[in-house]
Amino acid sequence: MAQAAAKIELFGPASDEDLADEALRLAEAARVAEALLFAASEPLDEAEIARRLPEAVTVHAVLEQLRADYAQRGVNLARAGRKWFFRTAPDLSYVLAREEVEQKKLSRAAMETLAIIAYHQPTTRAEIEELRGVAISKGTIDVLLETGWVRLRGRRKAPGRPITYGTTDQFLMHFGLEQIGDLPGLDELKRDGLFDGRLPKDFRIPAPSDDPTLREDEEPLEESLQPLEMEFGLEEEEAEPAEESPLED
Repeated sequence: MAQAAAKIELFGPASDEDLADEALRLAEAARVAEALLFAASEPLDEAEIARRLPEAVTVHAVLEQLRADYAQRGVNLARAGRKWFFRTAPDLSYVLAREEVEQKKLSRAAMETLAIIAYHQPTTRAEIEELRGVAISKGTIDVLLETGWVRLRGRRKAPGRPITYGTTDQFLMHFGLEQIGDLPGLDELKRDGLFDGRLPKDFRIPAPSDDPTLREDEEPLEESLQPLEMEFGLEEEEAEPAEESPLED
């Protein structure tokens, strides 16, 4: 009687030696990423880090391993969007605290404008004014641009080709967010007492997205133009009602 043919394993389980080699490659790649991040003067993009790593490893695995290694140390590896950087562990920030001249805070108008841009981006000046119910002064937008939290995205494909605004990686870093989707939703805002429950039945908070790709209803900005000067013309600005200063004393 013929015997059954033995089963042939084309891809057998990895040997201990293979696993050890993989661990060594990952550890060496983590050292390279660590050196790059420490030497960088600003957060590094994943693509830039990946370009310097060996081809046998993935940048995501390397950075997650490095983040785990630093999780309990005095400095942590943090992410904002697709950029990575080292920062002081949050529970040790008091150690490095020092007396400084208190910086002026954003006005309520500027904070409301920033919140609308964060949740509704890409959004235009007219859309912000519609949501707030009042006109925006040029100074409010200027201050938000100067902080580095807001950027000019493009122009809306609509009459007048208004500028569209969005948030930046600096916005994520300042507010301790890894991605724009980490902004609190309606349930979280209610839990924190920011809404009192007397909201319209169909009220909702949009799911924010800071995808840098221009949408179908957007087009690129012209590099040679001064978009803010064009959008906030002198005649239009003089006609606006007065609004509080974007900075508070």
